[in-house]
Amino acid sequence: MNKFLAIGIAVGVSFLLAFLLGFVVIPWLRKLHFGQTILDIGPAWHKSKQGTPTMGGFMFIVSTIVAFIIVVVTDYLLGGKLMESGAALPQNIKIKIIAGLVMAFGFGLIGFADDYIKVVKKRNLGLTIKQKSIAQILLMLGYLGTLYMSGNTYMTVPFVGNVDMGFFFWIFGMIVIYATVNAVNFTDGVDGLCASVTSVAALAFLIAAALKGLFGVSILAGALMGGCLGYLIWNWNPSKVMMGDTGSMFLGGMVVALAYAIDCPLIILLFGIIYVVEMLSDLIQIAYFKATGGKRIFKMAPIHHHFELCGWKEKKIVVIFSLVNAIGSALGLLLLYYGAIRL
Repeated sequence: MNKFLAIGIAVGVSFLLAFLLGFVVIPWLRKLHFGQTILDIGPAWHKSKQGTPTMGGFMFIVSTIVAFIIVVVTDYLLGGKLMESGAALPQNIKIKIIAGLVMAFGFGLIGFADDYIKVVKKRNLGLTIKQKSIAQILLMLGYLGTLYMSGNTYMTVPFVGNVDMGFFFWIFGMIVIYATVNAVNFTDGVDGLCASVTSVAALAFLIAAALKGLFGVSILAGALMGGCLGYLIWNWNPSKVMMGDTGSMFLGGMVVALAYAIDCPLIILLFGIIYVVEMLSDLIQIAYFKATGGKRIFKMAPIHHHFELCGWKEKKIVVIFSLVNAIGSALGLLLLYYGAIRL
């Protein structure tokens, strides 16, 4: 199958499937009374979202996985080897893609458990921090262990080349995965924000993988982008459904999976610059609050809530934040192209 046609099909099928699933999933969630509980400490106008169906992340989780499988299987039946393209060791790239997809799905399951407890007990706190952290750590160890056993302990550093991290592979990996998944989760705070920012990041990963000839990774990134855009039709303000932790944690896992698949997890700092800003704003707010005995730098953290309280409409936040992420992604692509791909 033509590689660009395959990517286009992955985007299109995932988009269409996520959109169509909205007609089924949203009424089903309403029927089950799986509505979002809104925190009292949030912006007052968010109370109007109380009861909006949550766990809508199922829409792009299903569409991403199904679209990817359809394209890969079709390519295989036609005699193609897009899953193995661009890799010095074809088996390794397949391991990275499959292990990454399984990890992302696992994070989605953790998010589902969290969401389920919230909607059943009608509270905004699901799993305890301890329970969620233990589940995440076990999943991260499984993913990193898979990469380690297959010899994928190196990382591409722009203008340096491939660096074998040795034992530091484990420490670095745990920090990157945990931080990324939770940073993406922080970004899911206003209608359409997380899906929009992740669509931009997925496009950046699609292009980066294509430049390296890793079209199997591009297909996966395309499926993710299409799923997010299809879901966004339902999640655009005013939202008819929320992704919940089910969706945001899956997206975090996918961002990590794609970054490791192109051998450059560091690029998340640019491809996901909004995730970084969201998490840092929260950490800075907490540290400053404790250091000053109750003073705040931001009106509210994460930072998208600060801009809300400054009078920005949710749609404006989504557009501006997506543009900032697009700029970060463009810089990341330039860095990879001139600093790594040409080595």
